[in-house]
Amino acid sequence: MFLYKIRILFLILIFSLSVSSRADEGMWLPNLISTMNIDDMQSNGLSLSAEDIYNVNKSSLKDAVVALSWGSCTGEIISKEGLLLTNHHCADDLIQFHSTTEKDYLKNGFWAMNKSEELPNENLTASILVRIENVTERVFSKINGSDNEDDRRKKIRAVANEISNEISDTSHYTSRLRSFYGGNEFYLFIYETFLDVRLVGAPPSSIGKFGGDTDNWMWPRHTGDFTLLRIYADTNNKPAKYSKENVPYKPKYHFKIQLDGVENNDFTMVYGFPGSTDRYLTSFGVSQALKLKNKTIIDIRSKKLEIMKEGMDKNRETYLKYATKYSSVSNYWKYYIGQNRGLRKLQVLEKKKNLEKSLKKWMHSGGDIKVEKYKNVLPSIENAYKKNEAILVSRTYLNEAIFRGPEILYFSYSMQRDIKKAIESRNTDMLEELEKRAVNFYKNYDESIDEKMLSAMLEMYYYNVPEHQHPSIFKKIKNQPFSRSLDFDYFASQVFKKSIYSSQNKFSKFIKTPSLYKLGSDPAYQIIESIYSFYTNNISQTRKEVRDELSKNNRLFISALKEMNGSNKFYSNANSTLRLSYGNVKDYIPSDAIHYDYYTTITGVIEKEDSTNEEFIVPEKLIDLYNERNFGRYADSDGNLRVNFIDNNDITGGNSGSPVLNAHGELVGTAFDGNWEAMSGDIVYEQVLQRCISVDIRYILFIIDKYAEAGYLIDEMTIAESRK
Repeated sequence: MFLYKIRILFLILIFSLSVSSRADEGMWLPNLISTMNIDDMQSNGLSLSAEDIYNVNKSSLKDAVVALSWGSCTGEIISKEGLLLTNHHCADDLIQFHSTTEKDYLKNGFWAMNKSEELPNENLTASILVRIENVTERVFSKINGSDNEDDRRKKIRAVANEISNEISDTSHYTSRLRSFYGGNEFYLFIYETFLDVRLVGAPPSSIGKFGGDTDNWMWPRHTGDFTLLRIYADTNNKPAKYSKENVPYKPKYHFKIQLDGVENNDFTMVYGFPGSTDRYLTSFGVSQALKLKNKTIIDIRSKKLEIMKEGMDKNRETYLKYATKYSSVSNYWKYYIGQNRGLRKLQVLEKKKNLEKSLKKWMHSGGDIKVEKYKNVLPSIENAYKKNEAILVSRTYLNEAIFRGPEILYFSYSMQRDIKKAIESRNTDMLEELEKRAVNFYKNYDESIDEKMLSAMLEMYYYNVPEHQHPSIFKKIKNQPFSRSLDFDYFASQVFKKSIYSSQNKFSKFIKTPSLYKLGSDPAYQIIESIYSFYTNNISQTRKEVRDELSKNNRLFISALKEMNGSNKFYSNANSTLRLSYGNVKDYIPSDAIHYDYYTTITGVIEKEDSTNEEFIVPEKLIDLYNERNFGRYADSDGNLRVNFIDNNDITGGNSGSPVLNAHGELVGTAFDGNWEAMSGDIVYEQVLQRCISVDIRYILFIIDKYAEAGYLIDEMTIAESRK
């Protein structure tokens, strides 16, 4: 009984610490931390200055943080020769592209043992921020007095183009104009974008994706989610398209690597490119997500995953084709399941309603001017969501089941105009280029999977979208011959039998003898044309009205929240721009009688090992290294090899691959996931529960050194002196 009481007191103490210790909400613009955050960060343990983190006059931490493909993921530069660290799942497409059944890099991993073996690609870019400028006044000088949202957007685009031309006329830099606080402020981001990024090393999926979908979004984790890339430049260290003459990029700054690791309560910060959050979503938006939007997405994606999995299980070749596609669909399928769970369990709807009550009270305490300015904001937002409810299912099915459903549909839609143009102009070169595009498409395509996908998505569309919103294609399905009314399998089989897009062979034959009649009458194109035309003619106008009403009133809503907050410490939603979040390494209690430690070790990998389950296969060599305790200098002070750790840094999608830095700006890990208990975090930051999951840098180096025997890569990194 005494031990039981001690345990209870211990858990209460941990819980009280997790509540009282600072969990710093917010994804902050680095150019503003000198006025907003630096004192708080330093009091929390940071030993750097604001200028060490962001500086346009000399090198700083920002110069080692990279946006991959304009923010799809983040990477960090870790050597003087442009070596780049990111997540394994961020390089899935690249690894898959170079994989064959003979050279299965997804299964076996890939390691270039010298620079000549590094693998190029055409699609991945690496953008490094040069500087940020506040251009709010310049933008508002053009948009003040705009009568409607269309006019406003056009004027903002005009300013963006004007600035872009100014930048490109004087440098090789590119620029992007971004709105903040719902369009109340505007900042210009100037980048240097590199076009030659090569694959250097990737562990096998049994390490890089260990735990698979089962462990996705979960803690504890035991995943070595990392990949190594390298940025190449021309001989003047400037961006250039791929060429054998290019050389490794010489960065302004690269991160030193700290092998001391981190302990509970240590200060950490995450520097990266978070994609999007909706922290200022109203109760009306939360309610609609819970009742309608998320459930619709979950249902559609569940079916897509079922069909892909069935096909992937048949042979390794099909698995390779669909592995990345499956992961992409699965990731946010589980995300929306977790978000609904989090929204309900954490009573987010009630919290939003309470915030709105506080806003109304504040508004009426401020006199007539404040009331007049904001009185219609919440009623207008509520009205917009009521309008949206009538079209939401149809619009979600268009996006999830049609444009992101059967690949034959969007491929036919994306090719149609260009093929028609090539035929009409008799441009044989253009036709040849289109055939090359098709080769890339069919490389990762399986007809049987896509035929089943077409049947399933059309059937779900028919039975879930209100009948008055059905396009004409469904009349054709109802009126099929031979008593096959609403036989979606038969309809899909006929589409694949007749469409020029259903196989590479059919498409190639068509391109050699193209016909405008055959092109226009293609059944796959007719399906997407029917559905999209109906949406354009009957639904898109309502959607535009909803979007405009929300845009205008959300801008006022956020303005009111800022004014009510009365402090300049107020962050904007994430929008794929460089942000800094900071906090502490932190264990947590997800529910009654459960305590999660702040790190995992390789012992957990071995404990989860299951040779019959692809998600939990452990490579034999890794088992041998574990049994030999051959961890080298990467072991912690107790002789254990740590795999993952957690902190309360504020992250979201796009932060994948972000550097996790200690108080001295040294690299201690790479962020790759969030935790299940706080999946509502994109809408509300949960101070007690929200955690960022990272790969411990020591596990990454262990895999490179001991497992891959690619120690030469370690040699080009800078290992920081121990601070113990």
